Formats: sequence, structure tokens, C-alpha cells
Amino acid sequence: MRKGILGIVALSTLLLSPAVQASGQEMTLDTFQGRLCDDASLQRGAGVFMNYCAGCHSLQYMRYKGLGEGIGIRDARTGEALEDLIQQQLNFVTDKVHDAVVSAIPAKDAESWFGVAPPDLTLVARVRGTDWLYTYLKSFYKDTSRPWGVNNLVFPDVGMPHVLVALQGVQEPVMKTVSTEASDGAHTHEVIDHLELVEPGLLTPEEYDVLVTDLVNFLEFTGEPIKLERQRLGVWVMLFLVIFMLFTWLLKREYWKDVH
Repeated sequence: MRKGILGIVALSTLLLSPAVQASGQEMTLDTFQGRLCDDASLQRGAGVFMNYCAGCHSLQYMRYKGLGEGIGIRDARTGEALEDLIQQQLNFVTDKVHDAVVSAIPAKDAESWFGVAPPDLTLVARVRGTDWLYTYLKSFYKDTSRPWGVNNLVFPDVGMPHVLVALQGVQEPVMKTVSTEASDGAHTHEVIDHLELVEPGLLTPEEYDVLVTDLVNFLEFTGEPIKLERQRLGVWVMLFLVIFMLFTWLLKREYWKDVH
């Protein structure tokens, strides 16, 4: 029993910790500020995903119509999804607005090219966390020893290219020497201190940060499209429970008044 409790505490600590282990060193994740109520941000994020990510990655649990409707591509008067606009802006693979959002690359081809089939990203923000995803997309750096010429601080030995490199530019690691104590004395080794932009991209660092924020915002939406509705409904549920508990307490007091 005690071991079980300790295990739960340890797991909770890992899940709540803002730091991750990367390349043998601890790295603090950047904090993501989501804006699920911002349809413009969601639409920009969807555009980034469709143009830069959808060639390899799918959103198999989303359909184009529901996706477009959820990010605000709908008639302002009726609230209905604008199917023609959804097809024009989002669906570059099929001619049906009710199809699932799947990659055009066959899984076998993708596996032979990349060594492993690119994962579906519908739930990536829920599985990894938005802080992790936000930091990951900003942490690619040049590494000529890797097959794609890049590595990542958050995901060491990453198996995918940096598809946004033209927008962000090329980053290189700035190293620092650290000393660790061991039984046979002190040892020194180099670790990455931070990343430095050596070749600017099409966007400034501030503009790239906005683009990444929009993309993560969109992926947070795909992970739980009803999140805002759930939160709004949750307020009323809690209010109902408070009122219900009040009436329950009054009823209990009425039943037991003669006993006490």
C-alpha cells in the first residue's frame, strides 16, 4: 500500500514538473498561453498544419466539416459550416468534406522513407502537453550527424526534418562545460547551454513564436474540440451541486431535528 502511494506521488511529480530530461540534461519547458476562443488563431494554426504538417501527419479522429466548423469557418447568421470554403482552405486530399483528415502518403511509403510511420497528431497536445509541444517546435538545431541534419533539445535524436526551418531559420547549439562529482573524482563534459539563431528565416523570432502558438493552439483544439463547452458547462454543474448540497443539508436537518 505504501509503495503504491509513493508510486502515485512520484508519477504525479513527473507529470506536473515543467522540466524534461533532454540529452542527459534537464531542460525547462516554455509556458504555452492557449487561446482556444480565438477563431482567427485556430484558423491560422490550421493553415500551418495543412501546409507544413499534413503531408506526413494525419488527424484521423477529425473530419474536415467538423474541423472547419469548430475553428469558426461557418455562416455567422445560421452557424452552419461553410463546406465550400472548408474544402478550398483545408481539404487538399479528397473531394468529400465529411472525410477524415488523413495524410496523402501511404503508411508503407512513409515508414520506408522515415524509418517509422509519422504518428497521428490528433491527440498529441493531450498526450505530450501543450508546453512540451510549444517548446519542441522552437528547439530544432543543426546537427550534421543526424540523417536529416537536425536534432531537437526536447526530443533528442528526433527522426523528422525541421519542416519549419525556412520560416524559423537555422539554430546552432551554444555549449558550456559542466563538472560532475563521482567516486573517482570530478569529471567535466559539455552540454548545450542555449540555441543561437545563425541563419535567419523568413520570419522574425517574434513572428515565428506567433506561428508556433497558433499551431499548438490548433492542435490543442483537435485534442479536445469541446474543451471550452465542457468548461462552460462545468461552471453550471458545480453551481447545481452547491445548490443541491444546500437543499440536502436542509432536508437532513429537518429529518433529524427531533433526534437532536
